[in-house]
Amino acid sequence: MNRKAIVLMYGYKAGELEETPDGYVFQYDAEYLENPDTQAISLTLPLTEKAYTNPTLFSFFDGLIPEGWLLDVAHRTWKLDPRDRMGLLLACCKDCIGAVSIILMDTETES
Repeated sequence: MNRKAIVLMYGYKAGELEETPDGYVFQYDAEYLENPDTQAISLTLPLTEKAYTNPTLFSFFDGLIPEGWLLDVAHRTWKLDPRDRMGLLLACCKDCIGAVSIILMDTETES
């Protein structure tokens, strides 16, 4: 089962991140790209219509996941495997410091 997340930039939908059996896919939202004032979420993920793919979680998203004692708190609180990077991202990054937030996409209602 693929897990999907909505990536928000300053509260606006910037794109979608998906975990697949082959790795990860990130794609900017078409409406987000149409706005001339939009910014890339990261220098490593410049604005483009093309989807980005990677066998491991993109370093930008991995960098949002807490480390050290805060990671330990997340692990104990939500019983998450510290190696489950997508699970940690979805659990811990809804309200990040900075412009980007990650929220779970309800795949049951998506078509």
